[in-house]
Amino acid sequence: MAARLLPLFLAIISLLMISSLIRSLEASGIGIYWGQNGDEGDLYETCNRRTYDYLIIASLATFGSGQTPVLNLAGHCIPSPCTFLSSQIQFCQSLGIKVFLSLGGGGSGRPVLSSPDDAREVAAHLWNNFLGGQSDSRPLGDAILDGIDFDIESGSNLYWDDLARALSNYSTPERKVYLSAAPQCPLPDYYLDRAIRTGVFDYVWVQFYKNPPCQYSLGDTNNLFNSWSQWASYPGAAPSSGYIPPQVLIDQVLPFVEQISNYGGVMLWSKYYDTYYSELIRSYVNPDVVAYDKKVHDKVLCHRLSSSRYLLRDEM
Repeated sequence: MAARLLPLFLAIISLLMISSLIRSLEASGIGIYWGQNGDEGDLYETCNRRTYDYLIIASLATFGSGQTPVLNLAGHCIPSPCTFLSSQIQFCQSLGIKVFLSLGGGGSGRPVLSSPDDAREVAAHLWNNFLGGQSDSRPLGDAILDGIDFDIESGSNLYWDDLARALSNYSTPERKVYLSAAPQCPLPDYYLDRAIRTGVFDYVWVQFYKNPPCQYSLGDTNNLFNSWSQWASYPGAAPSSGYIPPQVLIDQVLPFVEQISNYGGVMLWSKYYDTYYSELIRSYVNPDVVAYDKKVHDKVLCHRLSSSRYLLRDEM
């Protein structure tokens, strides 16, 4: 299969990631990871902010190789299943927000595939328990998620391409299974390079943080821009340190990345840390959105910048 030009989302800090959309006809958007802090609010509150276009529920931390799948949503639902989230997910979807389940996440889980057959078995499990299939034990209830996000940061790098193809095969003209990937910015990504090169991914949220060679550092955008340029031409493509202050994003980063045809928007990590960042950048990421009143804009900017110095050192 010929590689497709994927949407790249520029990922920015423990707060943010930028990605680009596959289809240039789609408006640029903002995405958010949710699920790793019990104090970040529920999905009703999250989606009702009306600032997000993509919601990634994080995460299915352990699966594959005969392991019992483990859904880790921090303090949101202990013990799982989290079936009460079904109506909240459906509420988000009613607002036009695409909802994904993230795989992996880089925590203490163990995502690992032992063979192509194992990858297909995991794909069937995801289809029946989170997507459009049927199961008596759906952890998130009857809600049908829009897609699956690959955030693989540990374990083996084998067979993720097989899993991506198997999931893509569940797409139909009536219901597409969207696929996204969250690789680290150094190329090639150790875990996801082969998967992304399959050309079946719809979104790529590149993590431009926790990686000094390609992240933003105070007053210096060169590493970030150089890395972004490499990702923009990557075959098949569509925090702690690396935090980009909102005004730098608005004045310097967005004008640069918006020149790339497959730029798709901004992805934030995570909802817990996004107090006002998404509201501040919303109208700049998507010009069709009405900008906030300047007085509110300035007040929010000062608040966000005053807390960013702490976030720079916050390891998540």
